[in-house]
Amino acid sequence: MKVKNVFFDLDHTLWDFERNSALTFDLLFKNYNLKINLKDFLDVYVPINLKYWRLYRNEEITKEYLRFNRLNDAFTELEMHLSSDLIDKISYDYVDNLPKFNHLIEGAQELLKYLKKRYSLHLITNGFRNVQSNKLKNSGIDNFFDFVFDSESVGVKKPNPLIFNHALDKSKSKADESVMIGDSYEADILGSLAVGMNAIHYINFGEKHHNKCLIVNNLLSIKDLL
Repeated sequence: MKVKNVFFDLDHTLWDFERNSALTFDLLFKNYNLKINLKDFLDVYVPINLKYWRLYRNEEITKEYLRFNRLNDAFTELEMHLSSDLIDKISYDYVDNLPKFNHLIEGAQELLKYLKKRYSLHLITNGFRNVQSNKLKNSGIDNFFDFVFDSESVGVKKPNPLIFNHALDKSKSKADESVMIGDSYEADILGSLAVGMNAIHYINFGEKHHNKCLIVNNLLSIKDLL
């Protein structure tokens, strides 16, 4: 790969979403005095959340629908009968508190420091604009990126080619001189390959192996590739 520009995904790739999300729910359950076993809740919530994010990514539901229903479905499955008003409050408190926890995937900061000396770094995320901005600032990695492209601002989500082409255009990057690094096969890998970019798939959350691009299981191993 003749790479000049490196594009990153944020959640599950650099920012440790699962750990930070668990800490956020632990805080909220204590604040609301909800007697919920955190592990039992997460066992139910995590696959539900992934389902709703897939729908959101495919433009089938709104942000507000995602926020409320992923929690409502989880509480329903756990046979916890919370009022709609309470679920609504928790859904907003979750989004507000999530960026306060700043754990990164192991090796993320070291990798960014290494790459920053060699390439232009950018970020493409499907997350909500303000939430993602706060995650970057609070975790201390915002200064690594020349451009940050979020789906809420651009108007489309990965894997839609429009968000990749928009990012390439605004950053003055050529597709064949750029590489996308992300954890989602559909959103990050297939999306970037479809517009002619290179890709590196960071697999750490159960994604299946494939032959579409380079695959790593550890972020620091990317130093050997770039």
